[in-house]
Amino acid sequence: MNMRKLPEDFSKFGKHFQESMVQLMLEDRSYCDQITEVLDPNFFELAYLQVFVGKILDYRKKFLVHPTYKTMITILRTEMDNANEALQSQVKDYFSRIHSATVEDSEFIKHTSLDFCRKQKLKGALMETIDLMQSSSFDEISKVINDALSLGMGNEAGYEYLTDFEERYTLKARNPQSTGWEHIDDITQGGLGKSELGVVVAPTGAGKSMVLTCLGAKAIMQGKTVVHYTMELSDKVIGRRYDANITGVPLKELNSFKEQVYEEISELNGSLIIKEYPTKSASTQTLKTHLEKLKKRGVDIGMIIVDYADLLKPVSYTREKRHDLENIYEELRGMAQIFECPIWTASQTNRSGLNAEVVTMEAISEAFNKCFVADFICSVSRTAQDKVNNTGRMFIAKNRNGPDGMVFPIAADWSKVSMRVLEESTETMQEIEDKSLSEHKADLYSRYKNNNK
Repeated sequence: MNMRKLPEDFSKFGKHFQESMVQLMLEDRSYCDQITEVLDPNFFELAYLQVFVGKILDYRKKFLVHPTYKTMITILRTEMDNANEALQSQVKDYFSRIHSATVEDSEFIKHTSLDFCRKQKLKGALMETIDLMQSSSFDEISKVINDALSLGMGNEAGYEYLTDFEERYTLKARNPQSTGWEHIDDITQGGLGKSELGVVVAPTGAGKSMVLTCLGAKAIMQGKTVVHYTMELSDKVIGRRYDANITGVPLKELNSFKEQVYEEISELNGSLIIKEYPTKSASTQTLKTHLEKLKKRGVDIGMIIVDYADLLKPVSYTREKRHDLENIYEELRGMAQIFECPIWTASQTNRSGLNAEVVTMEAISEAFNKCFVADFICSVSRTAQDKVNNTGRMFIAKNRNGPDGMVFPIAADWSKVSMRVLEESTETMQEIEDKSLSEHKADLYSRYKNNNK
């Protein structure tokens, strides 16, 4: 592209560049659509530009349309009353200048805006790490720098609707990993896809870890490399659970059949890496660093299991625990995208889920919003009688790739750490809830009669 000589401060992302960039945001909706994905108002060094960009972004977010010059006049008149006089004057002056001028070298701005954003992001990150060094928050330092360096490094062109037509109709696009349960694979179009996050919700003792082990074992038997992070149980215990699931040898008998177990697992095409971290000692950044080391060693990661996410520590703490948990799940979803493989994790229920016939999303502990980011959510529930019968229920709470709301009976063999998902229950959720209430009332009545004999 032939380009005339630019002012010195223009090529260095100075005042002229930043003013022109903001003006172009207002005038060119398509450009604004693209740049807002990576833009932060704080990238601009002048207060009046921060205000202007902030108003544009707020309006787009609130009304889902692009503001016009006329709209901006109204916004600035009504929302700048509380600003100091100097700032009001600067905003007014800037608006009057761009309203009667055209953006020069718009193509140059479009081609270099991402570089500007990356530079400003990295500059802010470097300043932030100075404070972090004082507290030795190395995980957070690494995250801050990596986030800055990776800004806008995804698919910058976007998804070509016509060009990529065929890709939409192939399973290869998602590359789903089978769950090992036919009924679940049917409703998810083959299982959890690459870059997707699956969450297993259950109360204490209902089988969260067992479900995760079943998923990991299935992937290994299909030739995948599974990385299993455990924060609650030791790596040795997790390893023995995989031994039992894959070979069918009960946990109590593994020692007696040690040679046979080794012979069978040594013939597997897939592999398993178990990494143990004490509760609240690892963050998502810790996991990410470990995964990057594995990638450098040539490990082709096919599935990641985090047992379980609620036991991770946040990269940076907020004032509320629920926000910390929401951030953790968002970061896990981001990891799935970075490493292009499915991630399975689990979440604890609150007290309402302890004795529930079917655990719904309302019973998710601490932070309900954390599950908005998940692609697939299922719950496992087991009543006292279920534990006697080795039965239970799996409820499909969320499914981006198919229907949800179904209840599947499950049959578990805890000695072999295995579970089967049976044909969908013919009972509706209301019928299940009514039955549970009826059984509860009958139990209370029985207790009442016994106490009054």
